[in-house]
Parts: sequence; structure tokens; C-alpha cells
Amino acid sequence: MSEIDPAQDASGHRARLRGRLIAGGAEALLDHELIEYLLMLAIPRRDTKPMARGLLAEFGSLGALLTADAPTLARAGLSEGAIGALKIAQAAALRLLKSEVANRPVLASWTALTDYLHAVMAHRMTESARVLHLNTRNLLIRDELVSEGSIDQAAIHVREVVRRALELGSAAIILVHNHPSGDPSPSRQDIALTREMIAALKPLGIQVHDHVVIGANGHASLKSLGLI
Repeated sequence: MSEIDPAQDASGHRARLRGRLIAGGAEALLDHELIEYLLMLAIPRRDTKPMARGLLAEFGSLGALLTADAPTLARAGLSEGAIGALKIAQAAALRLLKSEVANRPVLASWTALTDYLHAVMAHRMTESARVLHLNTRNLLIRDELVSEGSIDQAAIHVREVVRRALELGSAAIILVHNHPSGDPSPSRQDIALTREMIAALKPLGIQVHDHVVIGANGHASLKSLGLI
């Protein structure tokens, strides 16, 4: 009985992965197989399956791995090439999700918007805040990251948001921030900030449509909860 050449076996395994991906799309591969395939593009002469499994175990999920920043991935032992492979996959996914929001009224494509925001923010290890600026047709004119903070706080300055809304000619805004704990339940500070923002923008004719809190376990809309 002849032994299997490891190089040929690896090549055959990769060909099978590729065939499944091409024939069946993203759903044809498990999470660790998606990561394995990405890594093998950057590290062609290494069996990347154990590395893929290890990374998913360390980071906890595909989303957390793809959204981890470059220094964190480097500390996990990844080369610049491997980090680049993961980051290009993340960039493509975000670009696709954002395209579903662009040129469509945001309030009429709410699911697409929350899918995009979840992909961008749900797995961040620190709290960050964004402001979505909309025109009179509720089309997105600017998506701006306005603050990155600690594990439990990111500052949104009302005066700066008002100034920026006037500069852009915004007709409305949507506030967004994430909770690294994973629980999207709004805090008392979240509610107070939103009401302060509404009071500051209302005399200028600028509406605050919502404040969305993103967590790994879902999202919360202060408007839907009746808090604004």
C-alpha cells in the first residue's frame, strides 16, 4: 500500500474546498473552512486548517476574527500576508453591505442598515460611535466615525455633531454606538444623550431619527423602544 504524498494530499484538499465553494457558494463551507481558504491564499505551502480552527477558538467567532485589528491579529501569530487576507475579506463584506444602504432611503431599508452596522461594530473590543447624516430624502450622505473610547465608553459631543450636521446640510441624523459587552440594551446615559441631541437639533430643523445600540447579541433602537 503506497503512502499518500502530503503535498499532493494538501493540494487535493484545497481543490475540494475550492470546488465546494464555487459550486455551493459561501454556505457550502463551514466557518473554519472559510478562514482556512483565506489563509491558504496567503500561506500556500502550509496546512492552514489547524491555524484556522485555533484562530476561531481564540477569537470566538468568524465576525470577531475578521473585525479584529491588525495588531491584535499579529499578536495571535499571523503574518502580514495572512492579516491582509483576512482584512480584504472584511473590506469586501463591508463594501457589499454598505452598497445595500447607499442610494436607498435608510428608513425603508432598515434591515440592510442594521446588517451593515452590526458587521462594522458588533465585535469591536472598545466602544465607538458613529453618526449617519441623511438628506431630505433620507438618503445617506455621510457615515462618520466620531469617537473611539474605552471598553465601556465613547464620547459623543453634542456641539460637534450639531456643527457637522450644519456643515453637511443634514436634514436628519441617526446616532449609533456599540456595547462591547454584547448586550445592546441602552443605558440611562444613552437615553439622556439622545434627548439632549434632539433638543439641540430641533430648533435647526434637523431630526434625530433614532439612536441604535449595537451588540454581539443584536441591536436596540431607542425609537422602537419608545425611549425617544
